[in-house]
Amino acid sequence: MVLATYFLLVFFEYWSLSQAIASDPSPLQDICVADIHSPVKVNGFVCKDTMAVNADDFFKAANLDKPRDTMKSKVGSNVTLINVMQLPGLNTLGIRLARIDYAPLGQNPPHTHTRATEILTVLEGTLYVGFVTSNTDNGNKLLAKVLNKGDVFVFPQGLIHFQFNPVHDKLAVVIAALSSQNPGAITIANAVFGSKLPNDVLAKAFQVQKGTIDWLQA
Repeated sequence: MVLATYFLLVFFEYWSLSQAIASDPSPLQDICVADIHSPVKVNGFVCKDTMAVNADDFFKAANLDKPRDTMKSKVGSNVTLINVMQLPGLNTLGIRLARIDYAPLGQNPPHTHTRATEILTVLEGTLYVGFVTSNTDNGNKLLAKVLNKGDVFVFPQGLIHFQFNPVHDKLAVVIAALSSQNPGAITIANAVFGSKLPNDVLAKAFQVQKGTIDWLQA
């Protein structure tokens, strides 16, 4: 009885740990090219018939070396995604790529990826980047760094992070890779002030007058 209880506890501890570190499911076949036109809904995309797969399913002429327009963005950045919709061969492989261009003083505002760790490499310019740790008794800690061309930084899964171009007269460019086919993105300002969260709730959460929240919501 004691031995059975011990093994049961070990099982549940292992199961809990495996859930905590889980990312996208591991593929069960060599390739599963996304059939994005299939009406069948699954957790991801249905696999295309392997007999219909060709090299173009794993290729995208994305021209990631070309600068992107940042002038139309209110925050001064432009994110170019390479995901399964542009590159069907990515399906089930648990990765995604992005090029991000930053105008002078532009930013990728505080946000979080609920299902992915992100690693970025600076191709051009200078960036001030960082992330915030989870709640603790001592509060939240900001871990931030100024990056230059060729530098690499990683943002752990689920943590709020940002990138900001502090230079007044030069653009910045990065390539970012994420450890999920569909990492999810929650932009903090949009989620909090652009949703329908009650203003009374927000006023108490931020410890400000309701009129301040009304102004921010507007």
